[in-house]
Amino acid sequence: MKTPEIVQKSPAVQKVEPGTYYWCACGKSKTQPFCDGSHRGTEFAPVRVEISEAKTVAWCLCKHTKTPPFCDGTHQQL
Repeated sequence: MKTPEIVQKSPAVQKVEPGTYYWCACGKSKTQPFCDGSHRGTEFAPVRVEISEAKTVAWCLCKHTKTPPFCDGTHQQL
C-alpha cells in the first residue's frame, strides 16, 4: 500500500457540530483535515465519520494514526 502524505506532525483540534464528515486519508486535500477529492486515481479513499453531538476532536494530520480519523499520537514517532 502506498504511504499517505504527512500534512503536519500535530493534529487539527476543532470544535465540530453534529453531522457527516469525510476525513482526508491521502494527505493531498487542500481542505485539510477534510477530503476535497484529491485522492481520485489513487488507492486512498476518505473516511466517513458521523458526529452525533457537538464536541472538540483532534483530527489526525500525519495520516498514520491507528485510529482514523482521530489523532492517537503516532505523529510523535514520525
